[in-house]
Amino acid sequence: MTNTVLSCDKVCKIFDDGASKVHVLNNIQLSVNAGETLAIVGASGSGKSTLLHLIGGLDRPTSGQIEIMGKPLATLNDRELSRLRNAHLGFVYQFHHLLPEFTVLENVCLPLLIRGEPIETVQKAATEILEQVGLGKRLSHKIGEISGGERQRTAIARALVTRPQCLLADEPTGNLDQHTAHHVFDLLLKLNRELGTSLIIVTHDLQLASRLSRTFELQDGILV
Repeated sequence: MTNTVLSCDKVCKIFDDGASKVHVLNNIQLSVNAGETLAIVGASGSGKSTLLHLIGGLDRPTSGQIEIMGKPLATLNDRELSRLRNAHLGFVYQFHHLLPEFTVLENVCLPLLIRGEPIETVQKAATEILEQVGLGKRLSHKIGEISGGERQRTAIARALVTRPQCLLADEPTGNLDQHTAHHVFDLLLKLNRELGTSLIIVTHDLQLASRLSRTFELQDGILV
């Protein structure tokens, strides 16, 4: 049985606006194993977020193949892609994208509710992961009633409540002060060790990137 969570084989992405073609990603080769942590760094506009969107099945490559848990994404329709993401991937962004009208607990329940699991099971799982990220006393708070760091921890809990094989994080600490950023990063590494979830983190912070097991840099569309 393979230990590979996801892989990219000769992945290219070209944006065509009619007047010109922009080659953003060129022949990307990448393989991520279970429980592994890696960082993707590079200059602004180098294609880091584009690569993360392709890996997460949020966009389609121009050419090449991406597989998640051995399944080629190109063979899946939109509904099948959504199910695969819900089953195997978690997403965290620089801006938390939480729903302000819902409580902390309700926000974290959403991925499991979308999956169709019983409400009792959902609330139990959401409460447990919120306690793991230190928000056990904030369950009934609305998003506007908690701090920026607590919002990002809520977003991390929402991403991990489904127990995904891999967490994709796009500048997860970029909107936080340095102290809070390091605390959130510590939390991600702690959860990686405890849950065995692979981490792929896009970041501009080389100090934080150095704490992961591998670091790649995007240069002129090539991952090195």
